[in-house]
Amino acid sequence: MKINIAILGSTGSIGENILDIVRKDKKNLKVVLLTANKNYKKLIKQAKEFKVKNILIYNDKYYEFLKVKLKDRKINIFSRKTKLNIILKKKVDYTICGISGLSGLKPTLDVIKLTKTIASANKESIICGWNLIMKKLKKYNTKFIPIDSEHFSIWNLTKEYSNDDIEEIILTASGGPLLNSPIKIQKTITPEKAVRHPNWKMGKKISVDSANLMNKIFEIIEANRMFNFDLDKYKILIHPQSYVHTIIKFKNGLIKMLLHDTNMKIPIFNSIYDNKIKYISSKKINSKTLNNLNFYEVDKLKFPSIKLLKKISKENTLYDTVITIANDELVKLFLQNKISLRQVVENLTKIINLKEYKKYYSKKPTSLDEIYKVSELVRLKTNRISV
Repeated sequence: MKINIAILGSTGSIGENILDIVRKDKKNLKVVLLTANKNYKKLIKQAKEFKVKNILIYNDKYYEFLKVKLKDRKINIFSRKTKLNIILKKKVDYTICGISGLSGLKPTLDVIKLTKTIASANKESIICGWNLIMKKLKKYNTKFIPIDSEHFSIWNLTKEYSNDDIEEIILTASGGPLLNSPIKIQKTITPEKAVRHPNWKMGKKISVDSANLMNKIFEIIEANRMFNFDLDKYKILIHPQSYVHTIIKFKNGLIKMLLHDTNMKIPIFNSIYDNKIKYISSKKINSKTLNNLNFYEVDKLKFPSIKLLKKISKENTLYDTVITIANDELVKLFLQNKISLRQVVENLTKIINLKEYKKYYSKKPTSLDEIYKVSELVRLKTNRISV
C-alpha cells in the first residue's frame, strides 16, 4: 500500500525536499494535500506534477485566482477558512510541516488528529506551543518526529534511554558565515553577507540566527521541550563541517554520535520510511572527510547569545514566546538594515529582561489565542524599543 502524505508548506525548502523524495518513489508515496501561503505559481506546478487532488492556499488574495486557473482540472481548491478535517476525510499516514514561523502552530495542531505521523521542522511552533502539541499527540495517538538534523539525531540516538542514562547532549553549530571574522564585523556586516551560510541552503531568517548562534539557543529550548532530558545536560560545540549533528555521552561511558551529509533530505527520508533500509543518494565516506572534523568551544565574546541559555525556563512557558517573537522581530529589523547584527542579541537581552515579561516565566500556555496575544504584545514592544 502507498504511504499517503500531506505537505503543509509545500513551496518552501522542506516541501521541495520531500517532493523530491516522492518524485523518486512514486510507486510507494502519494501526496494527497499541498498547502501554501502565497506562492500560487509553484503550488499549481506541484499539484500538476504530482497529480494532487487537494490544495489549500492560506492567502485569500490567490484563492479566487486559483479557482479560475484550475477550473478545468480535477483539483479541489480550499481557502484558509476550510477546516482540514473537511479536506482529509480519514487519517493520512504521514504529514510534514514545513511552514515557517509561529503561523505553523495552528495548522500543526489542526492536523494532529488527522494523521498517524507528523514530522516537523517548525521551531517556533514547537518552542511556543509544545504543551498544546503534546496534549493533542497523546489524545489522538499520533507519532511525532522532529526533522531538524540535530533533533532527528537526538531522537534516533536516545529512543531506548531515559534521563538517568544520559550525562551530556552536545548539539553542533557550524559557526555560520562569521566564524572566522573579527567580532567588530558584526556591527557593520550587511544582511546579504550574513545570510550566506557556508554549509546549508536556508531561508534568510534562520541564516541570520545561524550567524549569531541564536539558532542553537532555540534548538536547545526545542530539544528540552520534546525530550525528557534535563536542560543542564545540553551543550553547544562549534563544528564547522556540519557533518556530526549530535553527540550523546552516556553514564555507562559510551559516546554515540550521528553523522550525515548537509542534506535535509536525509532526516526527512528516514522519517518517512521509519529508518528502514531504502536508498538515498549521499556522498561516500572517505578518510579525508573523517580526518578533517573539527570541534571548538563557543567563543562567548563572538557569540554572546550563548549567555541566554541561563535565561531559559525548564518547562514550556509563555516566556518561550517572548524570546522567540522578540528575536523574530529583531531579525526582521536587521534584514531591513535598521539595526546591526550585534544589536539583535543586545536588544533581545534587554527585552526579555523587562519586568513586564517576568510573569510569563512560570506561566504555561493554555491556548493558541493566549500565545498569539503575548506574541503581538512582544512584537509591538520590540519595535518601539529597537527603532
